[in-house]
Amino acid sequence: MSTTTPTPRRTVAELQPGQRIDDAIFRVAQKDLRPTTNGGLYIHAVLADSSGQMLGRVWNATQELFDSIPEGGVVHVRGRVESYKGNRQFIIEGVRQVEPGSVDPAEFLPRGRVNPAEVWSQIKDILRTIQSRPLLALVGKFVSDAEFARDFQRAPAAVQMHHAYLGGLVEHTRNLMRLADAICPLYPQVSRDLVLTAIFLHDAGKVRELSYETNVAYTNEGQLIGHIVQCVLWIHEKCREVERETGQPFPADVEMILKHLILAHHGKYEFGSPRLPAVPEAFMVHYLDNLDAKLQMCFEAIETDPDASSDWTGFVKALETRIFKPDVLGVRGESRPTK
Repeated sequence: MSTTTPTPRRTVAELQPGQRIDDAIFRVAQKDLRPTTNGGLYIHAVLADSSGQMLGRVWNATQELFDSIPEGGVVHVRGRVESYKGNRQFIIEGVRQVEPGSVDPAEFLPRGRVNPAEVWSQIKDILRTIQSRPLLALVGKFVSDAEFARDFQRAPAAVQMHHAYLGGLVEHTRNLMRLADAICPLYPQVSRDLVLTAIFLHDAGKVRELSYETNVAYTNEGQLIGHIVQCVLWIHEKCREVERETGQPFPADVEMILKHLILAHHGKYEFGSPRLPAVPEAFMVHYLDNLDAKLQMCFEAIETDPDASSDWTGFVKALETRIFKPDVLGVRGESRPTK
C-alpha cells in the first residue's frame, strides 16, 4: 500500500519575488480596507507565520470580501509574490478560511530562538540565590503556581516593540536577570535581592495583559488595567499569602519598595510609568529593562530589513533613527545569547 508524503507548507521566509503560489496558509496579523486613487477599494493586510511576516494586497476588493477575512485568523491564499520598493509583497488573488481545527494557530505565531523551558529553569536558578527570606518566599509563590509558570513561558513580552513573539517574556526576563547579576557587584549599595525580584516580576502581568492564541493583541484586562497595576495587585495578594503561611508580617517597607520598583520601571510618565524612579534600585531596573529592549529592537531591525543592498535599515520609530547594519568586527553572531 503506497502512501503520499504531504507537501511541506510554504513559510513566509521562503517566499521570493517572482513566485506564483497556488495554495499557502498564513495568519492574517492585520487588515485594512483602503481606497485606491481611482475610487475603488483594496485590502492592505499583513500575512504571518512563525518564520516572519510580509505585506499582502487584494486589488478590486469589496466590503463583503474584507469582512470575510478573519483578522488574527488563518487562511488559505493564492496569488503571486512581487517586489515593491525593496520589500516583498503578496498579491492575493484568492483567499478562503481554513477548516476549524485543521491547523494549530500557534504554528503561525512568531517564536523565539530559545527553548522557553530551559530559560525558565535558568530564571529559577538565579531566583534561588536571593538571600532575603521574605522575598524568596514571595517569588516562590509565583514560581510554584503552575498556571502562572506555564503562561510566563509562553507569553510574548510585547505586541510590537521588542520580544514580540511566543517565549519573548521569559527570554527578556532572563536577559535582565543576567545583566543584574553582572552589574550588581559594581554597586554594593544597591540591593541585589530587590533588583532580581523586581526584574522577575516587572512584566509578569503581561500574561494577563496580552492574548496570544491566534494573534498577539491586548486583552480587555490589558486595556483596562495593564501589566504594571496587575503586577502590583499580585504582589499584594502574594505577600498576604506569605503572611498566612509563616504567621509573620511581611516587611512593610520591603513590600512598599518592591511595588515602587514595578510602578517606576518604565521610567517616564509618557512611557506609561505611574511613578518615576525614586530609589537606586528603581533606576537600575529601569535602565536594564530599557537596555535589553533597545538592543533587541536593533537586532530585529537589522535581521528583518528587506534591503540587503543598503548599509542602513529603514527608520525605526521606537529608536528614532536608522540602524547601521555592517558587523565590522564580525562579533554580532557571538554577542546574542541563544541558550
